[in-house]
Amino acid sequence: MANSSVRYFIFDIESVADGDLISKVRYPGEDLTPEKAIETYAAERMEQFGSEFIPYTFHLPVSIAVIKINSDFEILDIVTLDAPEYRPHVLTKLFWDGWKAYKMPTLVTFNGRTFDIPLMELAAFRFGIAIPQWFNIYAKSWEQKRGRYNQGSHLDLQDVITNFGATRLNGGLNLCANIVGRPGKMGVAGHMVQSLYNEGKMQEINDYCRCDVLDTYFVFLRTAVLMGDITLEREIELVDQTQAWLAEQAEEFPVYQEYLDQCETWVNPWEETEEAPEDLDDNGESSDSEPST
Repeated sequence: MANSSVRYFIFDIESVADGDLISKVRYPGEDLTPEKAIETYAAERMEQFGSEFIPYTFHLPVSIAVIKINSDFEILDIVTLDAPEYRPHVLTKLFWDGWKAYKMPTLVTFNGRTFDIPLMELAAFRFGIAIPQWFNIYAKSWEQKRGRYNQGSHLDLQDVITNFGATRLNGGLNLCANIVGRPGKMGVAGHMVQSLYNEGKMQEINDYCRCDVLDTYFVFLRTAVLMGDITLEREIELVDQTQAWLAEQAEEFPVYQEYLDQCETWVNPWEETEEAPEDLDDNGESSDSEPST
């Protein structure tokens, strides 16, 4: 790569419910096993909210995939942390230590504002891990890493698309990935992680995490086009480049070939017309137009 410095950390987390904690907090004195506590709480959530999903506050990270991106929006590497042990306390430390070691690159997530980031903050709290660089709460408000609108620190792609929650993005990452020709969900969904974990199928969870973070990367590229950080032509070039790189890596990581097999070629409507989307200047005029008098 022409530029080897890490500018962005795109990451995704898979997590499972902590049955011991649920038993202590939700059902004190009932002496429920961890498995029974999870089952009971999930049933309550389904009855009350129509979903078995247990809040992140009762979760532990069990898989974290990170894509390291340079300032040219190219992939430098994809890593999964603490494989094959996947120990929650080690995962948490490796994540925050890596972010600090690479000089605090912009964290990129999809809906990480309400799940991934608070989960990792609470995990650091749980395991006694200091991250003062992230909790710089005495800095000026606009320089605080955890600032709601500090997108230089954390770029939540869902926040960008929904104008910080002004609208609902029905379909989520799966929708956005499909819009740009990526597979989205490939047989495993978030609600299945707990069962896979109980069955000891950590490889399946890890592969799912890798595919989710790849979807996030490709959505990140289109969002970069939306925000004017790269051109559509550059995005197409990066997609081709990344797909070739994934094919090279598929022998070591077979899930990449599965991912590529389910990708579709995004149909570029501008190739079918004589016109292309114009870049406009600050006055809303085409950059190729004659100056107004």
